[in-house]
Amino acid sequence: MSISVEQALRHLVDGNERFLRGELRFPGLVQETLKGLVQSQHPYATILGCSDSRVPPEIIFDTGPGQLFVIRVAGNVFSPEIAGSLQYAGSHLHTPLFVVMGHEGCGAVQAALLSRDQGDRQPSRIQILVNSILPGLPPFDPQLSPAERTAQAIEANVRWTVKQIVETPEARARLVEGKVKIIGALFEISTGRVKFLK
Repeated sequence: MSISVEQALRHLVDGNERFLRGELRFPGLVQETLKGLVQSQHPYATILGCSDSRVPPEIIFDTGPGQLFVIRVAGNVFSPEIAGSLQYAGSHLHTPLFVVMGHEGCGAVQAALLSRDQGDRQPSRIQILVNSILPGLPPFDPQLSPAERTAQAIEANVRWTVKQIVETPEARARLVEGKVKIIGALFEISTGRVKFLK
């Protein structure tokens, strides 16, 4: 099955609209659907999202089994393991659309802000994750409220992850071909809306 970047993005936008209206098409698994996926999968998009339990991409975009290749890690951060999963999605599954999706109130980004601005430290492995977010955090106008700083930091973290992905040799090669798109998105937990970034 071949699908364009534009079609893949339209599927995500339409699915999120159904989610917002409460008109989900995939409320449960259908045995016939699962049987058809035993031999292979053909997802139309790859989503790198946060592990937060409030942010399930399959539900947010109203998709069934086999439609999204989902990678989840706290703070939607980039690492060698994540790069391997993304490369698999591109090389073997040929998904044309890659979305890095952050979300409102991300605890990993909040921890990174506290680490940078107040010297807070997390337990060892959590701090490693927090440290991977720090380079993407911009300086903030001191007049901004804590909520505004957090919102800007969450978007900056999404853009930082997108930038790291785009700068890999594999992504550069696929982007030159013009058959793939890598974009950022933000999920508003309070509304259910996904905002795709320019």
